[in-house]
Amino acid sequence: MTFTSIEFAIFLPLVFAFYWLLQGRLRWQNMLVLVASYVFYGWWDWRFLSLIAFTSACSWLTGLAIKPAPGGRHTVVSRLALWGNIAVNLAILGLFKYYDFFAAELAQLLHVESDAFMLRLALPVGISFYTFQALSYSIDVYHQRIEPTRDVVAFFAYISFFPQLVAGPIERATSLLPQFQHKRTFDCAMAVDGCWQILWGLFKKMVVADNCASIADTVFGGGGSPADHLIAALLFTFQIYGDFSGYSDIAIGTARLFGIRLMQNFRTPYFSRDIAEFWRRWHISLTTWFRDYLYIPLGGSRVGKWKVVRNTFIIFLVSGLWHGANWTFIAWGFYHACLFLPLILLGRNRRHTGTVAEGRLLPSWRELGQMTLTFALVTAGWVIFRATGLPSCKAFFVSMLHPDALAGLLRIFTNSDIRQASVAVLVMLVVEWLQRTREHGLHGLDSLIKPLWARLLLYAVALHAVVFFSGLNKAFIYFQF
Repeated sequence: MTFTSIEFAIFLPLVFAFYWLLQGRLRWQNMLVLVASYVFYGWWDWRFLSLIAFTSACSWLTGLAIKPAPGGRHTVVSRLALWGNIAVNLAILGLFKYYDFFAAELAQLLHVESDAFMLRLALPVGISFYTFQALSYSIDVYHQRIEPTRDVVAFFAYISFFPQLVAGPIERATSLLPQFQHKRTFDCAMAVDGCWQILWGLFKKMVVADNCASIADTVFGGGGSPADHLIAALLFTFQIYGDFSGYSDIAIGTARLFGIRLMQNFRTPYFSRDIAEFWRRWHISLTTWFRDYLYIPLGGSRVGKWKVVRNTFIIFLVSGLWHGANWTFIAWGFYHACLFLPLILLGRNRRHTGTVAEGRLLPSWRELGQMTLTFALVTAGWVIFRATGLPSCKAFFVSMLHPDALAGLLRIFTNSDIRQASVAVLVMLVVEWLQRTREHGLHGLDSLIKPLWARLLLYAVALHAVVFFSGLNKAFIYFQF
């Protein structure tokens, strides 16, 4: 089931009610979360429940097997347990997600028929997300950042927690697992804010992303004029943001209903002033995962210039490959590495750490120019990301950069579908600009809008938009990753 389905609208209140009826009974609450999460995940394909259970069991047993010797040194058994768990989990991920891609590429290189080598396995939903979450636990136990847990129910609930199971945020055991190990009491204010964050996430997904998708998917599917390609590139840029950040908002808000806090996964990334700031604000849980478990172990930026270049390209190429088995994703990662590299070599990758125009209503002309340039570079990257292949990507750019494309932007005012998507995008941008220092678009409105009737009216308008101005219901983009 998905967050936007009727099934979930029935499922969530039922789980919520039974969960808080069990308040004070921690193990039973965790058991309910575990069962509910497996029902939620099995709704797509029950056959893959054994896979997530196997991944959970491997990582839990690995944690118990890692026992540092006196003095903090690790034994051979600990090292074998860690690397064995990493190898097993990455092998499973590689088999389901990458085997056919590399088998086909090798067959083409050797000029042989590829069908004999293809497995054509269905891709389990969210496998990249829960695999990385499981790996982080065993790595953190090995580095003694967290004590291994013997509570198998709490651990399995941590891996499979349904709000963030299939598309993140990718949580660390150091922050999420302890929440399943301590008693939780109902916090009305936290639950109410969770509801508003869910509403804002539904608006971004159903009103912004799905309306943008109806145009972008058609154009990226083939055909269209230069203006169509430029408009589609812009709309896909907002589609993928509304879709993925909308999912994250719904996930975080849903978790709050159960007294669980998840990390913020997006912080208004399209208001970034350079690519480095963009990557600190986009898909934060994945970016920090690669930073902590790959980039820093490779030496990070505290090595020679050549190794900094190497590390930067490794992190972005692996990030691209993480998204899927296609040369376009690898090219997308390479493109962002090329944009990021000058900043890190010149030591300018941390120059924008605060919120843009902090304390001011409007940005300066300099900030506006920086945001516009960064947005244009990111949009070009999304064209590479969305293209079906490198040849079609090249053709799309050629068309999009045609002189007639800019003149065709006037279609935004004449085409009703484009106009509706554009209005939805504009509303989202205005709200997020005004709320750019807060956790989500509807967060803390009680301190900004004092009259209760005015706040209720705003919530009613948002709900009305979700019900009556939604685009065609589509699966979340990141389910495929």
